[in-house]
Amino acid sequence: MNQNNGRTALVTGASGGIGEATALRLAADGFALIVNYAGRTAAAEGVAARIEAAGGRAVTARADIADPAAVARMFDMAQAAFGGVDVLVNNAGVMELATIADADDALFDRMVAVNLKGTFNTLREAARRMGPGGRIVNVSSSVVGLLQPTYGPYAAAKAGVEALTMVLARELRGRDITVNAVAPGPTATPLFLDGKPAELVERLGKAAPLERLGTPEDVAAVVSFLAGPDGAWVNGQTLRANGGII
Repeated sequence: MNQNNGRTALVTGASGGIGEATALRLAADGFALIVNYAGRTAAAEGVAARIEAAGGRAVTARADIADPAAVARMFDMAQAAFGGVDVLVNNAGVMELATIADADDALFDRMVAVNLKGTFNTLREAARRMGPGGRIVNVSSSVVGLLQPTYGPYAAAKAGVEALTMVLARELRGRDITVNAVAPGPTATPLFLDGKPAELVERLGKAAPLERLGTPEDVAAVVSFLAGPDGAWVNGQTLRANGGII
């Protein structure tokens, strides 16, 4: 664990997968962590415990990011616990697949409520509260470029996230805050693996020129770069961390 750098990172959806790996990586980089989760209390508390056991600082924050009031309360809590948020990582997301013809209203609404409106809610709070030197990293997806069948509502929501990334970067002109997105490709997380036959997982693992699935740690390393001193000149960009699949 690196020495505390005096800065605080809020990672949404940090109870597992890419969010967990990102929280652990940023804690190792010296950030105090707000470990956000929606329902998996024990898992989130486990992440916070691992950070503290390694000498870091962490608190958990239960909040459904689709609820604007809950998001505002979470930022209030971050202010009370650590003096505010210096780095926001919008990782929380849900993925359900269906063709456009077969997708019902409930599926579409879930994809938009969490993946797009949820990100909007946290961006709005960060834009109102974050000070100079702040970093915002949105987690998009390389499906925005791949555009495979059955990914319509999910890809549309993530495309919206990339648009919000560019707009907010420009709106924060003069405030010394960067806004970027990371767009992972196929990554070995439950969100990706659940419900997929082994043959499909193997085929997707070979699709990129590097011929493997990404790991949560691969993505966390890119977030760490954008959140750290070496990423200071990167702004308004979407970095596709996908092994070259697109």
